[in-house]
Amino acid sequence: MSWESSILGFKSYLTIERSLSANSVDAYIRDVKKLANFSKSKKINELDISKSDLSDFVSTISKEGISARSQSRIISGIKAFYKYLIMEDYITADPTQLLESPKIGMKLPDTLSIEEIDKLIAAIDLSTEQGERNRAMLEILYSCGLRVTELITLKLSNVSFVEGFIKVIGKGDKERLAPIGKTALKYLNIYISEVRNHQNIQKGYEDIIFLNRRGKQLTRVMIFTIIKQLAEKIGLKKKISPHTFRHSFATHLIQGGADLRAVQEMLGHESITTTEIYTHLDKEYLREAIIQFHPRA
Repeated sequence: MSWESSILGFKSYLTIERSLSANSVDAYIRDVKKLANFSKSKKINELDISKSDLSDFVSTISKEGISARSQSRIISGIKAFYKYLIMEDYITADPTQLLESPKIGMKLPDTLSIEEIDKLIAAIDLSTEQGERNRAMLEILYSCGLRVTELITLKLSNVSFVEGFIKVIGKGDKERLAPIGKTALKYLNIYISEVRNHQNIQKGYEDIIFLNRRGKQLTRVMIFTIIKQLAEKIGLKKKISPHTFRHSFATHLIQGGADLRAVQEMLGHESITTTEIYTHLDKEYLREAIIQFHPRA
């Protein structure tokens, strides 16, 4: 066995048996490769690594300035790797069993106010075809709480224009139905009829909604870039991404009194524990309101 062959087998396991997305698989492999590079420098085989070696590795990445949250993610990836090695009978004892992750507090995601979302969308240059597309994309991100990958892979055949729903293919190819608001639906129709229908669409992308100038599917990076440029244009100081629209979607629903189970369903969260973070956001919102407006605060 070698690190290369073990990692290759682990990658196949994550892809085929666990049916993880390409992005999730890449993240796992990156984390394990960090350990592989560390171990190779000390001439340690992946099958002979000890708890002490792993502790040295964690100490090393900590000294490199990697955040506690990122360290925790790396350790989680390494633990999954060694569970795979045990499952395949390459080793009999798990060296990661007593490996502890650094303590991390609950990080509440950044959100946008309704006014900030309006400003971002208003900053889009609608004199261009890409502007019409970008407006429709941001409206859908906020209206439906989509992940960026769900947005760029959204299909025409999965949109019910009459009923006002879209079928979303989420993590692990799990399907869910997400309601789409009238505003988002209006701008989606404008983009499709006035821009997309006049494009030269490349073979294989006929059903993909959002296309680049070459008639192909947009990349994740492109969505990040569009949002970053709009934030700079309006002078927004918050560090935002496509996921910020998803966080804002959920937060505004909770603040408006939406049922937590309904929000869980719309976000496609497997566990309601993940959705509960937005109740904490709501409490913070209430706390700030009391501090700002209560005479005794």
